[in-house]
Amino acid sequence: MKANLVLLPGDGIGPETTAAAVAVLRAIATRHAHDFVFTEHAIGGCAIDATGAALPAATRAACLQADAVLLGAVGGPKWSDPATPARPEQGLLQLRAALGVFANLRPVRVHPRAAALSPIKPERLAGVDLLFVRELTGGSYFGARTRDAASASDECRYTVVEIERVLRRAFDLARGRRGRVTSIDKANVLETSRLWRETAVRVAADYPDVVLEHQLVDSMAMLLLTRPADYDVLVTENLFGDILTDEAAVLAGSLGLLPSASLGDGRRGLYEPIHGSAPDIAGRGVANPIGSILSAALLLRHSLGLESEAREIEVAVDAVLDANELPRDLGGQAGTQDITAAVLAALAHSHAAQAAA
Repeated sequence: MKANLVLLPGDGIGPETTAAAVAVLRAIATRHAHDFVFTEHAIGGCAIDATGAALPAATRAACLQADAVLLGAVGGPKWSDPATPARPEQGLLQLRAALGVFANLRPVRVHPRAAALSPIKPERLAGVDLLFVRELTGGSYFGARTRDAASASDECRYTVVEIERVLRRAFDLARGRRGRVTSIDKANVLETSRLWRETAVRVAADYPDVVLEHQLVDSMAMLLLTRPADYDVLVTENLFGDILTDEAAVLAGSLGLLPSASLGDGRRGLYEPIHGSAPDIAGRGVANPIGSILSAALLLRHSLGLESEAREIEVAVDAVLDANELPRDLGGQAGTQDITAAVLAALAHSHAAQAAA
């Protein structure tokens, strides 16, 4: 397979973790005779410094022509003044809108080695395998804003089309998992959530093989920490999803382990680890690249249809953690290059074993 992959390393540790993911993708391409063509472009703070825009026109155009986009991270204290006209996060929001990626997928699995680092009791983490589906292009992040000396407002607006398409994505994904969808809203207070719940009930009628339940966002925040193994696919609106998925990272033991995929109607997607740019450790070679490496696996699965290759990466990461090769955020001493080399070695061992068999 030939694929055009755009790299947006971004700021802070983004270039380091993205390089790790690219090394793994190159290894997969070599072993399976794929032709992955990588081109790199600027986004975020580094793009502001170079061009004055968080999403330069050239970056936007390249992403629209790509088969998939792999992003590192954006932001940092250098660009954190809210009064500045251009901020790194604007580039990410603009890119999501340009690509039409409305569903953000964040899988959360708890590896036994990482479970010990979670503040949650180990018995509550057994069997946790969640998939969050967050609506990504609507709600208060994209609504009208007002501000004067005495007040401010952020409009939260959703259409039936926006709600229905992300719900259908969640139900479709649940069919390939354990057949359960939890729709999260605040229907006891918010009108947008009432529309969300009504739409969820209507969509569920088309999926008789999937069980739908509703949870209010505040109770879900509690249940996510007290009964996480009870849930399968969780779908919610933009702001709620942003908050709950960061909370869910506590279950996994570290933000550094978690990948994400942002998808639209077609196969093109935007893939990125959920961690930030971590400027305090940038350039030191200690960043955990696993979230980025697993994001590359999601890229293979969802944009290129290479399920077997995606699983190879995920199995290799599990093997590295099983061997107690741990990055510093998981209590180990392995640096970025150490973890990358260990994943590449696990991939090589897996292929050698398959060849011998």
